[in-house]
Amino acid sequence: MSSVASAERVGTKPALRRLYVIRFAFAIAWAALLLVNGSDLTTGAKLLLFLYPAFDVVAAVLDARSARTAGPVKGLYANMAVSALAAVGLAVAGTSGTADVLRVWGAWAVVSGLIQLLVGVARRPMGGQWAMIASGGISVLAGASFIQSASQDDPSLTALAGYATLGGIFFLLSAIRLSRSALKD
Repeated sequence: MSSVASAERVGTKPALRRLYVIRFAFAIAWAALLLVNGSDLTTGAKLLLFLYPAFDVVAAVLDARSARTAGPVKGLYANMAVSALAAVGLAVAGTSGTADVLRVWGAWAVVSGLIQLLVGVARRPMGGQWAMIASGGISVLAGASFIQSASQDDPSLTALAGYATLGGIFFLLSAIRLSRSALKD
């Protein structure tokens, strides 16, 4: 039975590795576009704010499909729901102002970070998950800081670009670690 589970995990690794590389590229491109748009809530910025959690939903769906045979995916389903709510929440908050956007983004970062941390811990036997565990923990802290920064006199969206960039780097590191652990299998 453990050899079947091991074989299923090995089969999941290439799909997960590809998904992590795509998530890295998306995060970097998204961060660059947010910085180009500036800190104002333009139509372009509002679209970007909606797209990030919407992309997270799609990525979690793809992740769940590839991971279904490798173990429990309840955390991924929870992430889909939380990210879908965040996308809607950010679309609504975008009409209210930067402070509300930061509050919604921060709440999403806290909850999705906790989920990412738990999924990473559950996937530890697969290898390459230390970066996802660290990223989940950092997301919780960053989310709290976004909520706090919403109360500043002139809140800014630019910190979200740094958050996305760091998250993308963690996805790339996980993809590299999965590649190395696949070579050992």
